[in-house]
This record gives sequence, structure tokens and C-alpha cells, in this order.
Amino acid sequence: MKPAQDLKISQAGLDGVLSTDPAMRQIYATDASVYEELPLAVAWPRNEKDIEALITLARKERVGLIPRAAGTSLAGQVVGNGIVVDMSRHMTRILEIDKENRTVLVEPGVIRNELNMELAQVGLFFGPETSTQNRAMIGGMLGNNSCGSNSIVYGSVRDQVVAVEGFLSDGSYVTFEDLDAAAFSNKCKLSGMEGDIHRCLQAILGDPGNRQHLAERAPHPDIPRRNTGYALDLLAETQPFTGETSKPLNLSRLIAGSEGTLMLATRIRLRCSPLPPAQVALVCAHFNSVDEALQANLISLQAGPFACELMDHHILEGTERNLEFRRYRFFLEGSPKAILVTELRDDDSGKLEQRVSALQTAFKEAGLGFAYPVVRGADCAKVWELRNAGLGLLSNVPGDAKPVPVIEDTAVLPAELPAYIAELTQHLKDAYGIECVHYAHAGSGELHLRPVLDLKTEEGNRLFRQVLEDTAGIVRKYRGSLSGEHGDGRLRGEFIESMVGEQVYGWMCAVKKAWDPDNLFNPGKIIDVPPMNTSLRYAPGQETKDYQTWFRWDATQGFLRAAEMCNGTAACRKTHLSGGTMCPSYMATRDEKDTTRARANRLRFVLTHGSGTDPFKDEGLKQVMDLCLSCKGCKSECPSNVDVARMKAEVLQQRYDLEGIPLRSRMIGHYADLLRVAAPFAPVWNAIFMEKDSGNWIKRLLGFAPGRSMPHVASSAQRRAFSVPREATAGGRIVYFFRDEFSRYLDASIGSQAIQLLEKLGYQPVFVKHLESGRSAFSKGMLKRAKRFAEANVRTFAPLVSEAEPLVGIEPSAILGFRDEFPDLVDSSLKADAEKLAPNCLTTEEFLWREMQAGRIKMESFTDQKVHLLVHGHCHAKAIAGMEALMGVMNFPRHYSADAISSGCCGMAGSFGYEKEHFALSQRVGELVLFPAVREAGEATILVAPGTSCRHQILDGTGRKALHPVEVLLNALA
Repeated sequence: MKPAQDLKISQAGLDGVLSTDPAMRQIYATDASVYEELPLAVAWPRNEKDIEALITLARKERVGLIPRAAGTSLAGQVVGNGIVVDMSRHMTRILEIDKENRTVLVEPGVIRNELNMELAQVGLFFGPETSTQNRAMIGGMLGNNSCGSNSIVYGSVRDQVVAVEGFLSDGSYVTFEDLDAAAFSNKCKLSGMEGDIHRCLQAILGDPGNRQHLAERAPHPDIPRRNTGYALDLLAETQPFTGETSKPLNLSRLIAGSEGTLMLATRIRLRCSPLPPAQVALVCAHFNSVDEALQANLISLQAGPFACELMDHHILEGTERNLEFRRYRFFLEGSPKAILVTELRDDDSGKLEQRVSALQTAFKEAGLGFAYPVVRGADCAKVWELRNAGLGLLSNVPGDAKPVPVIEDTAVLPAELPAYIAELTQHLKDAYGIECVHYAHAGSGELHLRPVLDLKTEEGNRLFRQVLEDTAGIVRKYRGSLSGEHGDGRLRGEFIESMVGEQVYGWMCAVKKAWDPDNLFNPGKIIDVPPMNTSLRYAPGQETKDYQTWFRWDATQGFLRAAEMCNGTAACRKTHLSGGTMCPSYMATRDEKDTTRARANRLRFVLTHGSGTDPFKDEGLKQVMDLCLSCKGCKSECPSNVDVARMKAEVLQQRYDLEGIPLRSRMIGHYADLLRVAAPFAPVWNAIFMEKDSGNWIKRLLGFAPGRSMPHVASSAQRRAFSVPREATAGGRIVYFFRDEFSRYLDASIGSQAIQLLEKLGYQPVFVKHLESGRSAFSKGMLKRAKRFAEANVRTFAPLVSEAEPLVGIEPSAILGFRDEFPDLVDSSLKADAEKLAPNCLTTEEFLWREMQAGRIKMESFTDQKVHLLVHGHCHAKAIAGMEALMGVMNFPRHYSADAISSGCCGMAGSFGYEKEHFALSQRVGELVLFPAVREAGEATILVAPGTSCRHQILDGTGRKALHPVEVLLNALA
């Protein structure tokens, strides 16, 4: 391969983009695997014409093309040194839904779950799924022959693909679909590559002896998950070779699982199924060992399940370290070593309950398990979210030794699974002292096993290879498949020959040669694969550099290791249609560089390969961090808890230490000081910004968007009402009130209403003199300044605040800083005080909900009037506190009905939405979900948003005014 700078690329004739930018290439250097290799370039084709142009370029320049969708592959399928062809940005259309024939035609960038949202409208459903189904794309699922938890019923993509269209490596456009013997014979007579392909298959599979040998060496035919090399054994049992009673030949089934090594697919026709039965129950049986759970799995399979999924105690313990998934542990009883989740479905609820009861009884009679809780309704989704997060949760382990995806994809007959797992785990323990994590598809004969290895060491690298080599031998003994659903890639491809034998592997090489004689398509995967322990993210003996930082990164054992927590599983690539907050800029741009993954990977790259403090000046790092809104969504929604908002703040302060603070950033970081100066002149200040010419002139001068209105400074009367000293008196239920800088100077009337509400409910709000929250400084990475405020506030409140007498605030981003940033920013001498203080610092909603649940606030205190509310949660609150308290208090008055908008970030994100270069994106984020939901709300519906920035964004974007929850509750008092 030639160096990137020598690659003769041209945009002429390409509607999309082709980039050799070093930072962009590095972002695409890895996927969800342990591999990393810098590509020559990255292309984002817009259409089939672009694909054809890229093939022409590749042939001319003798470089490989690496097709890529969401990049969630675990075996390094989309890692390589050629041109990465990212189908995920533009080739995302659902082209046709054929309800009558139950098929759908899609482009490769269509997301599986979003496809099903469309299909559901006509009563159809595409069955095969992955744990990454809210971002996994059909092109990638085809390449890997993906399946998932419900493969017991729906099989794999190979079982549901009807036809594939696209380009061969000579640039010709082809369609592969069902062929009977006569049609196949006609194909063999064609000239060119399409004819060569069919003649190659005839030469191999037309020989009965070859077919017999193939059947003997391929994985057992009854194993549903089998991706070992090319699926020649499945083609052998078709009409051209075994007669008219067999199935037609369809080369789409060969393309499924070929990992983009045979053709570049541009259109995929899939078979759909009717919607599954609506009534569902999950029997979550608890066991004292993995072996016991696998024995119970054989009982579950007799119950006609839709899924049988296992999670061991390592997965369950991982949920305790994750803010989001900690909330999903509600069904756990005690400390099980393994849980088997059996999904039962039925159209008849009565029959479903009978089946649930029968399964529980069968477990008990077999003496398997100690608890059998049943989860129903909306809670089922939480259990599956927990299961689907397994990959990320496994990486949520501090340090260099982590569960590694190396033998996680082996599959055997379900009946042989207990014996196979017992033999394999015992071998690894005896030979290497290694324990494995077990989870996933017990019902299909496949468990994802992950040994804990340190790939930064020579020994870890050696074991990485040795463990897979040993496992391959044991899998052969059970006639299993080394790759069940995650593909061969560059991880297992090297061992295909040992699994199927020299002759069968030779036929696979002949197939690759017929389809791709110049080795243009995804070279180095499946065929002629380099050693599996090369081109890793971490080279053996690689130094983990330590950096002097402002935050303490003790929880991850350092700043670099915090970035290394990202394993590439790409939960940050879900779109607004899937819900959640992470990652708002990606949701708006669909650009990989705007994902949490890209930011963490770029940071890891520069910290690893940079020197001294220079990495923080890296322009590529600045580029990927620029559109991070610091929403904190990744802090909770990323299974690995990769907190990019905190990383961005650290990077900015490190850069400031080297280059100084830009004027606008300094001004925003000192926002409270500006408000303090402006407050006495509030009428003049507000008038200047309300007047179009003067306001826009000042905005442009300061670098703010003219289209953005500026917040009004509160009047003197409003500020006085919120500044009257309030001291503790005997006998009252004391609540310390945090008068943050936003409520002091902008939302003083809301602050006053909060005080009135608390007093009318029987509480005694107490004001203590304190400094600002430092949120503005945090938002611009001015950690040196924020540290001073954090330390002062901890010294002020730590001696006063307790669970009985908490600190309460109305602005989520300000009060939650006590729980989020303060403990890791204050001086080590204050760390214990900050940690003790943190859990007793509450939003007003959290405090009121706590009191309501305790019965200290009665429903009778509120009106019986019927009111409908539409609620938008604040990003920081959603990440750190969750939505339960907010929705609880809004629904507390007897006839108040509150619905949460399924919005992520509002798009304002503090100063982000004011800045001229970010204003347009800010609006695009708002337009994803929030603005349309507000516009559709009736005039009688009350809009609610706890965040001051959120309320401002709603007003600017829709003209509707949103209220703070305390305003709503004060008005609701009886």
C-alpha cells in the first residue's frame, strides 16, 4: 500500500467526500475490536455512482476498499490500511416495503431498529437483531451474518436475505437472487466476472466428492450460528448441485457473512415476518453457577422461547459501576452467579401465564436455580437493555487488564454447550490461571466468553494468541463454529484453515480469487489474514503515560486510561429515534467525528503517541472536541462510562495552560461577574440587547450569534425578594438553599417562588453566604477557576448539610456539580468532605419527591384541577439523577398528568447555543425531537423544563414559554 500523501484522489465525479485528513483517518483506524490500523483515506459515498468511482480509483491505485457501516464489529472487520468506505452517512434509504410479499429493500446504512419502526406501520418486522440494534446497520449485519438474542425464532441475516445488489470488483453491477438449475447454468455461460463466479462454484460444488468432504469438515449442520469462512456447505445443498427438490441457489447467502470481501452491496432485499405476539414475559431464573444455568437452558428450550440469554456475575457486577444500568437491577434477588433470561410470548395472556408457571415449575423440579422472578410489560425492555450493554459493561473495569474479545464467538449444539463450556473454562484455568466472563446466547449454543488479559504486555499478547489457538482445537472436537455471529475478520480468519482443513480452505481461496482477483475488497479478512496478535490498539510493552491533571482520574487509574475505557461499541451512534441523550452533535450531523467514540479514541491516540504536554495542542483533538455539548449523556448512557464532558474540560484547561484563554471563553467563564456588574443597570442592559441594531452589533463583537436572544437580567425588585437573609430557627424543617448565579441574576423570580413553595409546604429555607457554582467556568474548561469555587463551597456547606438538612438548588447544572465534578476537583484534603456532602445536594425536584415518597408532603396539599404537562429533562439531571424524581413530582397532584418528551439535549448547552459557529447546530439539535414536540402540544398543555438554558432554547426555537417545576407546583397548591 502506498502512503496517504501519494494517493492520487480527486473529487471529480464524486458527489460524496474523500478525505486524507490525518485526524479523520485516525478516528476510522479502529472499530469495536482490539485492532487499530491507519487507513489511507475515508470516503463517504452519496450514491451508487460514487461506489463505482471508488472501485475505479481502487483498481487504478491498487488500494483496498473497506466497507463500513456503524463500525461495531468485534473482530476487526473494518480495520485496515486501505480506503474506508463509510456507508452510514448517506446511503440510508428504505427504498421499498412490499407488504404483500413481506419483503423490504434497503440501502446498507439503514439502522435495524429504525427499519422496524417503519415496518411496524404495516404490521411487519425484521427479525435478526444484535445487541447493538439501535445503531447497527443492515450492511454490517449482512457482512457479519448477524443474528442476536431471538435467533431461536428468526435465525440469522443469511436466513432472511432475499437478494443483494451491488458492484463486483471489476466495477460491474450485479443482482444475486434465487436461481434454479437452469438459471444457474445460464449464469455459467456468461462472459466476465459474473460468469467466472458461477463457473468457480460449479467446479467446486458440482463434484459429489467435494460436497461430501465439505459436509464432513464444515461445522455441524444443526448449529444455527456458523460463520466459519465462506458458507460453501450451505450452497452445496441447492438445486444446481443436488436436484430440483432442494432449495434454489442464492448467492446472497454466500455474501451474508463474507464481511465485504466479495462485493460492495448497495441494495439489500430482506424477508420480513409478522409482528411477534404482543404479550411477553421474561422468566429471570437465578443460579449458583454458570453450569447450572446451562443445564436449565435445555429446559427453557423445550418451552418454545423467543430467547434464552445468560448473564454471569461479572456482567451483573458491572452494572453496579454504571449510573444508567444500576437502575435496571430491580429484578435481582441476592447475589446470583448467573441469570438465565427466558423470553416467552403469546397472543393469549392466559396461556402465557400458564407457560411461565410451567417453566418455573420445571426448573424447581429439576433442582435448578433458587429464584425465578418474572418481568412483564415495559420493564422487559430494561432487562434487555441490561443484557445488550454486556459488551460495554465488561470494559467498565479500571486498569489495563480487561475482558478481551478473543473467544467470545464460539458456537456448538445447545445440548453440548454445558460440556463444552465446562471443558473450555477448566482448560483455561488449569493451563493459564485464566477466568472468563460468560454471557449471551445460551439458547443458540453460543456464549460470549471473555478472558481477562492485559494486551499491553508481552505475556498478554502471547496469551491472546494461545487462548484462541487452544479454543479452536476444543471447538473442533465438538464440531462447532469458531465464529457464531461476530465474524472471522482479522481475529479468527487466521484459524479458518485449521478448522475446515487445507482442501476446503483452498476452495474458499478460489472463491475469493474468482470474485476479487486483485484483492480490492476488504483485504486481510477471512482469506490471507495476517497474524491475529498484530496491529492491536496496544503494542506489547507499550507505555501508559501519566499526565499531571486538574481533575483526579483515580477511578480509571489515570487520564489516559479514562480514554481507553472506550471499547468502540458505539452506543454513542444511536439516533434521536432511539431516545436518550448521547450524543446530541452526532444525532444532528451523523458524522463519526462527533461521537463519544471518536473523541475518546482521538484523545487516546494523542496521549499515547504524543510527548510531554504537546498532545493537548493537537488540532485534530480540538476538532473532535469542538462540537461536544458537555451534556453528560455519555457519563450514564455509555456502558463504559466514558465521560467526554469531563475529558473536554480537562483538555481545554491543559490547552489554556499552554496557550492562554481566548477572550470569549474567558468572558463566559466569568459570566457571573458580568451579571453582577450588569445587575444594577438591568433595564439598560436588557434594552440594549432587545434593540436589534445595538444588540446584534454587540453579539457579533463578542462572537455570539445574532439570531440568538440574550437572557434578561432580573430586576432589582426580583433580586431583592430572593436575597433577603434567611437564618435557621428552632423547630423548622431546615433546607439549605443554594442560590446559584443563574437564579440570583436571571431567574430570581423562580428562586423566590421556590422559597414560597418550600415555606408553604412546611419547610424552612436557609440562605448561607456562598460563592457561585462555577458551572460557567466548567463549561469552558476553566478548571483552575472552577476549582476555587468548588473548594470554597465544600468548606461552606460540608459542616452544615446532612441527609436530614440537605442543600437544594433550582438549576440542575449548578447543584449537581457538587455530586459530579467537585469530589474529583477539590484539593485532596477536601476530598472526603466533598464525597460526604455530595449525596445530600439535591435538585428541588429530587428533594420534593423524597419528601412526597416519605409522606411528609401530602397529595391533599395540591389542587384537584386537571392539568396536562409536557416535560423536558435537563441533560445533567438525566445523567446524574435520572428522570424519576422530576416525573414523580409533576404527576403528584391528583389530576396532574405529565408526559416526558423523548428528547435528548435541548441544544443550548449553556453558552454553546449562543456561539456564532455553534448556533446552527444548536437549532438542529433542538429540531430533532424537542421543538416538534413543543409545537405539537396544545395551548392548554403546560411546558416544563428545569434548566434555565433549556427554557431559553424552547422560547427561542418555538416561541413557547416553559416553566420550572417549582412554578408549576406553587400554582398547584390547594
